[in-house]
Parts: sequence; C-alpha cells; structure tokens
Amino acid sequence: MLDFAQNTLDGIMVGASYALLGLGFTLTFGVMRRLNLSYGPTIMMGVYAGAYVSLNVYGSLLLALAIAVAVSVIVGLVIEGVCFRAVQSDNPLASMVSAFAMWMVLEEIIILLTWGRLFPVQNPSGLSTFDIGPISVRGDYFALFVAAVVLMVGIYWLLFHTAFGRKVRAVGENRKSAQLVGIDVNRVSREIFVLTSAFGGFVAFFIAASLHQITPGFGLWATVKGLIVMILGGIGSVPGAVLGGLLLGIIELQAVWYIGASYRDLIAFALLFLFLVVRPRGLLGQGERSS
Repeated sequence: MLDFAQNTLDGIMVGASYALLGLGFTLTFGVMRRLNLSYGPTIMMGVYAGAYVSLNVYGSLLLALAIAVAVSVIVGLVIEGVCFRAVQSDNPLASMVSAFAMWMVLEEIIILLTWGRLFPVQNPSGLSTFDIGPISVRGDYFALFVAAVVLMVGIYWLLFHTAFGRKVRAVGENRKSAQLVGIDVNRVSREIFVLTSAFGGFVAFFIAASLHQITPGFGLWATVKGLIVMILGGIGSVPGAVLGGLLLGIIELQAVWYIGASYRDLIAFALLFLFLVVRPRGLLGQGERSS
C-alpha cells in the first residue's frame, strides 16, 4: 500500500503537467473546432531556445524560462496565421493537415539547427527529495506540480471570471452567434493561441528540467500526451482535461512501478483505446454542439 500511495502521489504531480498539455489542445479545439497538431513542436521550439540561451549566452534559469515562453508564443502566432487563419476551408482536415505539415517543418528546423542533439536543461533541485511521513517527494516533481496548479487556477479564473473568458466560451458554444453579438472571432482565436502557447512553453520548460534535457522527440511526445489527455477527459472539456491528465499520470506511474518503464507508453495507448471503445466522449465530454 505504501508503494501504491507513493506512485499515486508521483502520478498526480506528473499528471498535473499532462493536464496542461491537454488544456492546450482542449482550448484550441473548443474555440476553433480545429486540432492544432503542431502544438507540441511549438512549445519544443520555445524550450530549445531557452536552453540555448542558458547554455551559451547567460546561465539564468529565469531568463531561459522567459525566452521559452516568448518563443513559444511567437511560433504559436505564426502557426495560427499560416495554418488556421490563412486556411479558409470549412473542412477541418485542411487546417489539421497544414498544422501537421508545420509540425514536420518545425521538427526539421530543430534537427538542422542542433544536428539532432539533445540540449541539457538545468534542474535547480537536482534529484533532491523531502519526506511527507513515509512518502518521499521529488523536489522537481513538486515544483512542476505547484507550477501546473498555479497555471490551472489562473486559466480557470481567466475563463470563468473575466470578459475574455466569456468571449471564449461564447465562441466555443456557437461561432456564428458570437459574431452576431459583436465578438471578433479571429481576435479571440489569436488570443487563445497566445494563451495556450504561453502556458505550454512554461510547463514544457519545467517538464524538460525534470528530465534534465530537451530532445527533438519532445514535440511528438507532448503532442501524443496532450491528445490522449484531451480524449480521456472529453474533447472540448476544460475540467475533463484536468481529470484526464491526472488519471493518465497516476496510471502511468503505477505501470512503471508494477510492470516496468518500458511499458509506460503502451499502457497510455491501451488506456486511450479502452476509452475510445467504452466511453468515446471521455470523462466529461458533451454531445456535439453547433458551430
């Protein structure tokens, strides 16, 4: 039972970061009814930029984090303009394919600029731990969890207690009706890309720090985790993304302990398949809404 409790606590901490990755996809899909498949590579670009500055310019983690967020936002705005605003087709596959193509472009840019090498990302807590009774807590996991919780609380407040949040929810509910009442749908879409890219770059830097490195495969990893979380929680559901992230984190960490680390991703895909068969709408997914 002690091992189970330890793994559950670790899973909750890791799952909080998964939840933020899922929120990036959920918010974009909820507002635009489009999947941004280049989200993972977007935030990977930010982390690489931050790591490069930390390694070669000035070794400040705060500066590296700021650079990671800023570059993620810039790349996110480029994606929004090139893959979504410029693609006027009503067929959602058009923007999805263009975003996938941009994913390949961003990944190739990183590989060419870095020769496919990993960049070390400093972890200020190292592998230090502290104890809560009989349970041990990794310092980097705790920092990641605190950062994720603060961001999730901030996002919740922004979406449900501000004028911007009311516009976002109105556009997500019905784009045509939102336009009729004077909401600039294109502006809301750009602001959502800024928001998701900013907190995505932030949490991605913390994840890379917990891994002590960033590699060209991070974009694929973040995209897969985010999509799994969104589907587990329910497409378009913000609370569902949070629950989906926590569920995925807990199950993965339990699998690592009881089965082995090599089965971690297999368990995640098996969980996704189970949900698609048994509950395709996810934990808190709703029926299809009109656009």
